[in-house]
Amino acid sequence: MSKAPDFSDIPGTYVLDKEHSRKGYQLNMFCMSLNEQVNRDAFREDEAAYLERYPLTPEQRHAVLDRDWLGLLKLGGNVYYTFKIAAFDRISMQAMGGAMCDMTEDEFKEVMLTGGKDAHGHPRRGPNVLEKDGG
Repeated sequence: MSKAPDFSDIPGTYVLDKEHSRKGYQLNMFCMSLNEQVNRDAFREDEAAYLERYPLTPEQRHAVLDRDWLGLLKLGGNVYYTFKIAAFDRISMQAMGGAMCDMTEDEFKEVMLTGGKDAHGHPRRGPNVLEKDGG
């Protein structure tokens, strides 16, 4: 049986494999709790107290309170779940992505429309990645 590829050598890549998923399970369950209005109200009333309902690590707790989007992913968060916190704050996916890249929302949108970033984190320029390139 072959081992899945290791992506740890790609900067900024946090693969949600079994180990990473286990690490972030409680964090992701907290995020999912924000689907319910009663939980959003309780979180809005006292974020730190609400987080006590979940056995998060101190680092996860700080990442939530600080809205450290990239830190949440590093600590086992699934981007689809952690986006629930951004939605709670009325922050767009593009603004969240920009914050992870030290860009404004508009800068992030522009980079995505012009081809994204290379493996070194530099904006990649060129044809829109959403267009067919003939291949």
